[in-house]
Amino acid sequence: MMPLTLLDKGEMAMIYKVGGKDEVRSHLADLGFVAGSTVSVISALNGNVIVNIKGVRIALSQALASKILVK
Repeated sequence: MMPLTLLDKGEMAMIYKVGGKDEVRSHLADLGFVAGSTVSVISALNGNVIVNIKGVRIALSQALASKILVK
């Protein structure tokens, strides 16, 4: 298990757990970041990432991306 911020460009992983406060988890769940979903990194720069999840591209700050644990 590792945070989403450690994935390299082009790498795919499955979301294992989403951490953080209730409002953060709820916001990420609304965007599709739930356990069992597959996510791939399109671009990564200084911990900030652009990912593809469920056919949608989403940009996440390092703070949010670090709350998403993948394996």
